[in-house]
Amino acid sequence: MYRRAKNFDIGQISRSGQCFRLNPVAEPAVNPEGGEDKKRREEYRLIVGKQALYLKQEGEEIWFSCEESEWEKFWRLYFDWDTDYGAFQAAVDPEDTYMQAAIRSGGGIRILRQPLWETVVSFIISQQNNIPRIKKCIESICSRFGQECADGRGCTYYTFPDAARLASLSPEDFAPCRLGYRSRYILATARMVAQGEMDLQMLPELPYKEAREELMRLPGVGKKVADCICLFALHHIEAFPVDTHIQTMLREHYPKGFPFDRYKGFAGILQQYGFYYESSIR
Repeated sequence: MYRRAKNFDIGQISRSGQCFRLNPVAEPAVNPEGGEDKKRREEYRLIVGKQALYLKQEGEEIWFSCEESEWEKFWRLYFDWDTDYGAFQAAVDPEDTYMQAAIRSGGGIRILRQPLWETVVSFIISQQNNIPRIKKCIESICSRFGQECADGRGCTYYTFPDAARLASLSPEDFAPCRLGYRSRYILATARMVAQGEMDLQMLPELPYKEAREELMRLPGVGKKVADCICLFALHHIEAFPVDTHIQTMLREHYPKGFPFDRYKGFAGILQQYGFYYESSIR
């Protein structure tokens, strides 16, 4: 099925550091000199829960490999489809030259509404890590401990293992995933959730600051990781995670402090534009 949208760019979303299982599909291409080489087409595969989705885009027209019913039931909300991101961009101060440039660079980014448990584990892994390595770690966890599935093209993928599955493991089981010190945080967090010491189901009902405080009870979850979870899973778009890219942005372009009062209620969206811009120019 096809949909049209402004301010939506699959590639930018894939590279934005919020979602780690949305990746380009590499397909064989004929080399004019003979043989085959691998060429990245503008096609992506996204894995969420037990679902796999292929996407392509040309301008404002996007193709999704799902039926209308599946789109309405799940993907429409997941992509935050009905939110007007143009309105957020229009609200940025014309004299805020840095953020205007960041919007030109990554204005197709949307804040996805991702599964909470997967987001918790993904951003524990993200600590002191880069995006390619985070993706490898997540795929290693999924392929070893998730459920094997096949998409509509017969290609294999693996679901993200739930808390009970990860809680049943030992530190030695995690060793091949090369998570380093993060493995003990993931194991302890999985056990807290599996044993009911942390009720993830009630977090979407909490206001932003209360949800952040609750998340910080989890092993390995500090303020930055909690803010990422609040922004990318609970959709508190006022959350403003500060990593090294954002520290650079604030130091060089907002030495008097970020104008939260002007951008009250949607600073997290601007944080994503800034993160994407910083990561693309450094």
